[in-house]
Amino acid sequence: MPIPTMLTATHLACSRGERRLFEGVDFALEAGEWLHVKGANGSGKTTLLRTLVGLSPADTGRVDWCGRDIHDEPEAYRRDVAYLGHPAALKDDLSTAENLRVALEIDGVAVDEEALAGALRRMSLEDRSDLRARQLSAGQRRRLLLARLLLRPARLWVLDEPFAPLDAASVELLGGLLQAHLDRGGIGVVTSHQPVPLAASRELAL
Repeated sequence: MPIPTMLTATHLACSRGERRLFEGVDFALEAGEWLHVKGANGSGKTTLLRTLVGLSPADTGRVDWCGRDIHDEPEAYRRDVAYLGHPAALKDDLSTAENLRVALEIDGVAVDEEALAGALRRMSLEDRSDLRARQLSAGQRRRLLLARLLLRPARLWVLDEPFAPLDAASVELLGGLLQAHLDRGGIGVVTSHQPVPLAASRELAL
């Protein structure tokens, strides 16, 4: 019996208020593939990503994961997905380490303090672990969010403008993380206004 396509969007259409953002979106991604979603501001890129992870409803169409509608078993699907939205969803009053610890607890991931420290070190945040999130720069805040990817097992990464505030070294680091994820058989959906340091896979223009 053939293995089903991992992530499929079929005839997706979404609106904001009375304005149709996009329609007729179709794509299929197998293990090891990634989709680069492009489009002008306001074209619906974030709405599409939120629809793919089950946070926003589509007007029409459906999203399937491993051959099943993502709404059939939403809890199981959420365990397979790591979604990082464009806004930095951090608690300003918590420290860098506390923010990462809380995010993992929300994801249902057991917190290993040694692994947590290693992830912060990998993201060059080890000397910022005790700082409040409000004291971090935009790039540091983004790297803190990305540290979750090192600690949270997920077959599907959905990333909204992950490269936006990063310096050149951090862009290279994230590109390496994405490539390693794909090499392990993972799938990625990424929006980005700037070049993505990965071999080309699929593109979708909204």
